[in-house]
Amino acid sequence: MTTTTSPARHRALGDHSWQDQAVCTPTEYNPVDPETFFPGPEDADRIATAKALCAQCPVARACLDAALEAGDTHGIRGGLTEEEREPLHAKINDRLDYSRVNDTLAGRDIHLTRAERRAVVLAGYRQDVPVERLAWLLKITEEHALRLYRETGRAIRHRRIAEEAGRTASPADTNEHLNRDAYGTAA
Repeated sequence: MTTTTSPARHRALGDHSWQDQAVCTPTEYNPVDPETFFPGPEDADRIATAKALCAQCPVARACLDAALEAGDTHGIRGGLTEEEREPLHAKINDRLDYSRVNDTLAGRDIHLTRAERRAVVLAGYRQDVPVERLAWLLKITEEHALRLYRETGRAIRHRRIAEEAGRTASPADTNEHLNRDAYGTAA
């Protein structure tokens, strides 16, 4: 799992305005060939050219995030080739970026991974965010938000009980079940 706390500005859901700032967007004064970003696997020169352009791009992170979140597996996006992005695609649902969680809790409408959604629910539960607000933040029904809060509360209680049981168990209690047979026939 990847966990970050970067203070990046995250794209809002459905926001594609970042593309206007991309170095790869062809303009009258910047005649970039879009095919540069779709080289063949053996075309090292075009790959190097595309990566060099991406390295100068002010929205490379937004580009990479958009590619990962949309499952885009073609071309060079955010400075990474298809092969370089492949492991990131496999792990995207486990990404946990607390700056994204905090932005969501602040009311920004951004794309969240499964792990980030769970973190929003946990933070909302701990901060007593009303069920209605959680439902609005996650774009779910109030009933679903209430169920998530109940599950979170139950998980926290179970974890607390397990921790307390672990602290109160004496070493004699944990070894009590071991006898000669527990060590096998060689003992």
